[in-house]
Amino acid sequence: MGTEYYLVKGSALPEVLLKVVEAKKMLQSGEVRTVQEVTERLGISRSSFYKYKDDIEVFSETLHIRSVTIGCVLEDKPGVLSEVLETISGAQLNIQTIYQAVPTGGTAEISVKVQCPAEGVSITDLLETIRSVKGVASAKILARE
Repeated sequence: MGTEYYLVKGSALPEVLLKVVEAKKMLQSGEVRTVQEVTERLGISRSSFYKYKDDIEVFSETLHIRSVTIGCVLEDKPGVLSEVLETISGAQLNIQTIYQAVPTGGTAEISVKVQCPAEGVSITDLLETIRSVKGVASAKILARE
């Protein structure tokens, strides 16, 4: 039997796994220099770090995908769609398709398919930035290719 993978929300993970992810980020960024230092700072054992370090990664930052379709619900106000598209463009992503439903009840649903660069992009960070745009009610991933 081969390796099995699961897609699990971060809130469902044990705290130790989340701390291992944080430890790896801190080591990679240079915020800390040694495993001993990072494990003491985060309050986990070195054995836990070594046990899980190769088995957990942040999904959006490690998945190599060619394109992502992002779905958003926007307030039906001038400039909101433009701001979302500027946010995507600012992340250096190529927009492949845009679909906007007819606005109803003061909101409009859109989907935007974007091409992801070979070096990868943090879709999680992009979604958070889109969600921060005034007039964006929600943003989520609809599809990956």
